[in-house]
Amino acid sequence: MFFRKKKSAAPDDPIAKLREWIEAIVIAVILALFIRSFVVQAFKIPSGSMLETLQIGDHLLVTRFSYDIKVPFTNISILPTGDPDHGDIIVFEYPENPSMDFIKRIIGLPGDRIEIRDKVVYRNGQALDEAYIQHSDPRILPSRRDFLAEFTVPENKYFVMGDNRDDSRDSRFWGFVDREAIIGKAWILYWSWDHLDSSVRWNRIGDLVR
Repeated sequence: MFFRKKKSAAPDDPIAKLREWIEAIVIAVILALFIRSFVVQAFKIPSGSMLETLQIGDHLLVTRFSYDIKVPFTNISILPTGDPDHGDIIVFEYPENPSMDFIKRIIGLPGDRIEIRDKVVYRNGQALDEAYIQHSDPRILPSRRDFLAEFTVPENKYFVMGDNRDDSRDSRFWGFVDREAIIGKAWILYWSWDHLDSSVRWNRIGDLVR
């Protein structure tokens, strides 16, 4: 009885290998786009407008599904998932230049009556207890940011402010944020770099943004 010797496997086809690499890259790109469009987006804090809550050099993740799910690369909502609330820290398209992303805290919701008297914010007639804010500007002369006559936040719009009230360009200067312009809600710090000391702020990594 004779057995035919089994032939050794042919070397891998280079075209097949190339196809596998291309498929892997395409899948990785699609997965990355899916995550960025529907799940989370990374954001870096470039200024001190949210001190002390957020430091310059903080890197955080923003949940894109907190309020709605949108058609990728558009502001078209296809599935509402929640409503922005007082105190939420949000990332949004800057009204005066939508190609720029800003981060601020929601102070006024649609229908809220907002007033500012000597740096104190009043909402619907009640002074807000804002333990998170700071006033770093020692100047005595009042400015537009320190006083605002009472107004009502329009439908589908939000009034936002930075926690560092004396060093923040926010709704006091350029108006309201449209609901459609909100990208997502700030969630967690995944990295923090102190550019002054050229060191990592290890104690901030993993902190939830509140």
